[in-house]
Amino acid sequence: MSATLRVATANAAGGRDQRTGLPDLAAWAKAAASLDVDVLAVQEVDHLQARSENADQTAEIAAACAGEGPAWTARFAAAVHGTPGSRRTMTPAAGTVDDEASAGIALLSRFPVRGWRELRMRPSRGYLPVRLPSGAPRRLLWIPDEQRVALAGVVEAPGGDITVICTHLSFAPPRAVGQLRQIVRWARSLPRPLLLLGDLNLPGSVPALVTGWSSVRGVATYPAPRPRVQLDHALLDSGSGGVHLQAAAARPLANSDHLALRAELRLDDRLD
Repeated sequence: MSATLRVATANAAGGRDQRTGLPDLAAWAKAAASLDVDVLAVQEVDHLQARSENADQTAEIAAACAGEGPAWTARFAAAVHGTPGSRRTMTPAAGTVDDEASAGIALLSRFPVRGWRELRMRPSRGYLPVRLPSGAPRRLLWIPDEQRVALAGVVEAPGGDITVICTHLSFAPPRAVGQLRQIVRWARSLPRPLLLLGDLNLPGSVPALVTGWSSVRGVATYPAPRPRVQLDHALLDSGSGGVHLQAAAARPLANSDHLALRAELRLDDRLD
């Protein structure tokens, strides 16, 4: 027999309603819980930010996922301290500080997590060009680069331990490719099998080509509600024998600008 692990990756956009810009984490967290997964990777998570009503968003999402059941294991990893968007308001985070306003990523699990690892990828100097989405005036915006972070947890899944990495890469594709390669190098020392979940800001088959890992493809996730491109990915390391990526689908999450990518993994008996 085999076990099934249900996973998803989703960009929370700080829990803000993309139509109004106002905080609405409760609606997003409720939608995330409805994904009915065992492991959830979340990007653009605010922690004690004034713009998000000083909420511990990781704890609130974990509570929504748990519902009336056992508490979930959850960990937040800060990418920057302060508010993203300006060099005057943010600084790269050397580590996660519980009582400091930060922004970053989170990994949540229905099952216990045996251990955690973090990787911080330093920002490039200066500003990065970003082309506005289709339909907007055709010009480039110069936006300050942010530090990016990857968070790995060894999940004690029913079919055996599996390492899950959550990340959110740069909005500048060349920079994102370099960061993805850095994660691959860093992950060499992590236990297998290994799954990478995240908003990689790279389209379609690019992440699989860069890593050489198997991936879920052809599931558009951005921009919601009518996505045209897949920026959110699930990739399984090529050395992860006994684990197979199966059914995948995109699911809306309240009024987020990304759809969630939900997938299932089959874990063969030999992982016991």
